Amino acid sequence: MGKNGYLPLFETRPARGLVFFRSYAASIFIGICFICFHRVSYFPVTERWVWVGMFVAELWFSFYFFITVIVKWNPVFRCTFKDRLSSRFEEEELLGVDIFVCTADPRLEPPTMVVSTVLSVMAYDYPPHKLSVYLSDDGCSDLTFYALLEASGFAQLWLPFCRKLKVEPTSPEAYFQTTPEPVDDAFMANEWLIIKKTYEDMRIRIESMTRLGKVPADIRKEHKGFDEWDFVVSRHDHPSILQILIDGRDPNAIDIEGKALPTLVYLAREKRPQIHHNFKAGALNALIRISSSISNAPFILNVDCDMHSNNSKAIRDALCFFLDEDNGHEIAYVQYPQTFGNLTKNEIYGSLRVVMKLELAGFDGNGGPCYIGTGCVHRRESLCGMKYSKELIVESKAMKYDRKIIEKASSIEENCKALASCTYEENTPWGKEMGVKYGCVVEDILTGICIQSRGWRSVYLTPQREAFLGMVPSTLLDTLVQHKRWAEGDFQIFLSKHCPFVYGCQNMPLKLLLSYCIYLFWVPNCFATLYYVFVPSFCLLKGISLFPKISSSWGIPYLYVIVVHRVQSLVEFVWLGGTVRGWLNEQRMWMFKRTTSYFFAAIDNILKLCGFSKSAFIITGKVADDDLNRRYEQESMEFGTSSPMFTVLATLALFNLFGLVVVGTNKAINDDARIKVFDIFGFQILLCCVLVFVNLPIYQGMFFRKDSGKIPASVTLRSIAFALLASTLAMY
Repeated sequence: MGKNGYLPLFETRPARGLVFFRSYAASIFIGICFICFHRVSYFPVTERWVWVGMFVAELWFSFYFFITVIVKWNPVFRCTFKDRLSSRFEEEELLGVDIFVCTADPRLEPPTMVVSTVLSVMAYDYPPHKLSVYLSDDGCSDLTFYALLEASGFAQLWLPFCRKLKVEPTSPEAYFQTTPEPVDDAFMANEWLIIKKTYEDMRIRIESMTRLGKVPADIRKEHKGFDEWDFVVSRHDHPSILQILIDGRDPNAIDIEGKALPTLVYLAREKRPQIHHNFKAGALNALIRISSSISNAPFILNVDCDMHSNNSKAIRDALCFFLDEDNGHEIAYVQYPQTFGNLTKNEIYGSLRVVMKLELAGFDGNGGPCYIGTGCVHRRESLCGMKYSKELIVESKAMKYDRKIIEKASSIEENCKALASCTYEENTPWGKEMGVKYGCVVEDILTGICIQSRGWRSVYLTPQREAFLGMVPSTLLDTLVQHKRWAEGDFQIFLSKHCPFVYGCQNMPLKLLLSYCIYLFWVPNCFATLYYVFVPSFCLLKGISLFPKISSSWGIPYLYVIVVHRVQSLVEFVWLGGTVRGWLNEQRMWMFKRTTSYFFAAIDNILKLCGFSKSAFIITGKVADDDLNRRYEQESMEFGTSSPMFTVLATLALFNLFGLVVVGTNKAINDDARIKVFDIFGFQILLCCVLVFVNLPIYQGMFFRKDSGKIPASVTLRSIAFALLASTLAMY
């Protein structure tokens, strides 16, 4: 029983097995102490600088290890009691929820995918007249508007169907792909087929229009909203377009069963070439203002257009936190994990499995998870800049219906357009103290830090059934570019006035401040990793030993730390539901990201500090051709294009291969020499072997593959030249 005499609406449970993790962490700490003592005690007379470099790299790895230990020291997991919520609040007493869906480019984010996400959130198990769904189209595409118009009609069939069959997931695309036709009930089977055919017909119409590239004149005449595109010069030069496609306040806005429909709104905020639009953060702030004049719900859920709802009760789960009488008043947002529906069995490009299932739970135990930009339910007041106060009382802002409001519905579109104009925010606190923060490509992390620095708490919820399913990039380059943007933005925060250690030091616990470092320091990780990937092989070719002899007892701490650390990582990954091969792919991807994504992010940050570069938001493509999809499903790593990132990866892979070949042929002519060489250079040879194994897909892409996903010949030739040059310098 809580302090107010009510049973709590949620429960917090500590993770299991913490004794084993903490024992492991303590043993690794002891091993690190021995390594540091060895580095200091056996400081060489010659080649001291490479030795110092190794020591500095190892100190950095040790520091980063301690950060990960802090994050994983006390993870917590939340459990909600939706039955208590239902017994405590009648349907009419539940508060309104505004749902924001963002899209930016119909070529990279197909309209069929966007409307499937929109339909999935419209079908939540929640009073529909308390839901308002807003689609922000930053591509200002009449194709997206047409698709949403089609979806508004299909919703009249889809929502009753979802209620009747208790459909999960509520995305029609995902549902019909994964759920077989019901065979036990002939009537329901017939209805299932009718709904499926209706959806397929709608999808075909949308895809046909998308291929055509424009909406024909006869269809444009059917809805007044298309007239707005007469004033559109381009996607970067157009006025505000606001269309209320379903007005939830209108008693005539009902489905085929006579039940109310959620409000559905299309928005393309104004853009002009000479005015910076602040990417997704600007779109979200425009939605916050527009929604405050239409529905003004006290809670806001934002999802990316490729993250469809997979759990129709996710909103009720979130409200269990906000409406809890004892602790709900201090919670600013409830963050759900990012999970993906298009992962291969062994997660060829990684999946953020450990990040989403363990690290963010560790954040929660340390004070609250960071905001990750999608799948998050916000309290409107906290998102709009309000500071936390114990006296804060949440008032119901559920939509009220009366004739006056209905009469204004036809004119509200024009009245609200000014709120989405590109000059509205001039000389206002929007993007600074209010709304989603500007000036950073990871506006989500920055916004979360600012909210927590104002005294609010956040919680992380991983329900048994995933709340959302998205799409992970299906090519290596898309993955690397995405992580480059994340790493660049995270390090930009660390170097800015919003650095948590400065901006949030008064209201955020120290362990939460340190937890943020696990992402803020992705960029510095590249330097230590590049040193470890390149220098030991370079010194191997020069005959310089950087580690203890294999026969020396000083090699034991090195072996222990490396082996036990990796074994623990494997156990952790498999415990969280991954495969052994998936773990190998994850290790490969972390090395690839550290040597390319984070390295190029470091260069961009340096250029930005020098005034030579500006932030740019890159959208990850969601469209792939059949051949690419086939290779992705077969877990064949996709290269297929010339990129500086691939040149770096291929050069490092070849350099380590050359080092291993040279040592194997030149330095081990007879048995005695082989034994001596392995004793002196054993750790460097083993490191080189591991790097060669990790880079097997690179060698395959350069020399053995014939398909269009191979590494281009130009990249191969450049990489061979660079690797040979480095090898020559090392040997001579």
